[in-house]
Amino acid sequence: MSKINSSVFSNRNIISGFLFGLGLIAFIDEAIFHQMLGWHHFYDRATTSVGVFSDGIFHAVSWFATVAGLFLFADIKRRGTFQFKSWLGGLLFGAGLFNLYDGTIQHKVMRIHQIRYVDNLIYYDITMIVTASVLTIAGIILILLGRNDQVEKHA
Repeated sequence: MSKINSSVFSNRNIISGFLFGLGLIAFIDEAIFHQMLGWHHFYDRATTSVGVFSDGIFHAVSWFATVAGLFLFADIKRRGTFQFKSWLGGLLFGAGLFNLYDGTIQHKVMRIHQIRYVDNLIYYDITMIVTASVLTIAGIILILLGRNDQVEKHA
């Protein structure tokens, strides 16, 4: 495989993992925090029925991301170009970035919902943002390690 093709397939591994990680963490958020625990809806600034409808839209979009990631995964597996570190790095990066966006932009800037409606919200915010940061950084490290592996293979 040429250097250009290797780079293209490395990127496809990252994109596949990213989409799958984004969809996976959104599914976990939806299933646990929205449905099982009932802590919030995707959009909490209106009636409960609007909140439930927004959850449905959120769930559908996250499912599309998951399916797209799996289609890309099937393609790279079929071509024999699967790179575990790059894919896992993309997954962790996608999951972490989703939670960073959710915890900062949606919760604090746009204020469309909070993690949970309690007096000491700061503990939930810190836990979410620290966990999201760790996932994002771990994803970046794995992506870089995967790229280094590719460079060493072609050197």
